[in-house]
Amino acid sequence: MKTAGSEQNKLPQPLWLLAELTYACPLQCPYCSNPVEMVNVKNELSTGDWIRVMREARVMGATQLGFSGGEPLVRKDLEILIAEARQLGYYTNLITSGVGMDEKRVEAFKKAGLDHIQVSFQASSEELNNFIAGTDAFQHKLEMARSVKKHGYPMVLCFVLHRKNEDQIRDILELSINLEADYVELATTQYYGWAFHNREQLIPTRQQLEHAEKVAKEYQDKMKGKMRIFYVIPDYFEDRPKRCMDGWGKIFLTITPDGTALPCHAARQLPGLEFPNVRDRSVEWIWNDSPDFNKFRGLDWMKEPCRSCPEKEKDLGGCRCQAYMLTGDARNADPVCDKSPHHKELVELVERVGSLAGTPEFEAKPLVFRSMKNSKKIMKEKSAATV
Repeated sequence: MKTAGSEQNKLPQPLWLLAELTYACPLQCPYCSNPVEMVNVKNELSTGDWIRVMREARVMGATQLGFSGGEPLVRKDLEILIAEARQLGYYTNLITSGVGMDEKRVEAFKKAGLDHIQVSFQASSEELNNFIAGTDAFQHKLEMARSVKKHGYPMVLCFVLHRKNEDQIRDILELSINLEADYVELATTQYYGWAFHNREQLIPTRQQLEHAEKVAKEYQDKMKGKMRIFYVIPDYFEDRPKRCMDGWGKIFLTITPDGTALPCHAARQLPGLEFPNVRDRSVEWIWNDSPDFNKFRGLDWMKEPCRSCPEKEKDLGGCRCQAYMLTGDARNADPVCDKSPHHKELVELVERVGSLAGTPEFEAKPLVFRSMKNSKKIMKEKSAATV
């Protein structure tokens, strides 16, 4: 058996632990990266389970810990977990909508030793923000962003961009300036989970994208040294894939609410893989010895055109989940790559959406909002389709 740190074990050790504490959330964002099948995820890890996982991952070398969800604020033991993470020496980040937080809780997080809070917004306008979130959250988000700043945290804001709000990018950045943000992530929608289910309604047009890129660059220059703005072109509009998660099972370790361990947050959907659970196995065994964590490590798994591509060590074939969702085979080249035989199909999808966007018939198709009720409905429909 391989052991961490041995000469025989050349595997990198995890640096980033993402603790998805719960799939419960007061928001209903139709681009949520949580799995559409989330209704089937039950029996959340206990406080003791999470503390054990945090300790084991820290021994493995993990230094950064993200508390995510769903909405992590739903967990009543969040302050306990933050305090334990501080004792273990993690740099901790709370990824939150702000709904369920008040100034008293921000103070409690500070006392427990939380390093970083990222507050998400759905748009720059109250009307669109609340529509996308499925609840009247905008004013509370503004209050919580100011409270985070007041208590000495860096102001970190996240806006997920898509066709519904892409045209607001200038207003989004002006709002960020007014809130005295230190960091702004213009997070282009990644088409996993609910976003994949709603992708025709969310994919922006090329014109929107060109405008957004221009405005983002303008504000990056304007706010240089005052506010850092992160903007990345969406995968679907690229010709070369990104090195997904910096490589399968290389840096990132995700633990889902029920304890399933994943090399990335979307990997659960891949067929034929049975990811281990931290209730049954140690983090060390999972990272080093799990067959499915080793499935796409290295280069040996690659098919053509990746296998003979001179850039394969640069992008590692792109995203395995994206390859599966777009081609039906996780071993295929990511269709974002123009060397993929499936790239043309992706280009055609983007162009079709662009040509139809704005037409009454196309825009009339409703978004499917993230909820346990809709998750159950989708699962029922999928089950009926396979019979």
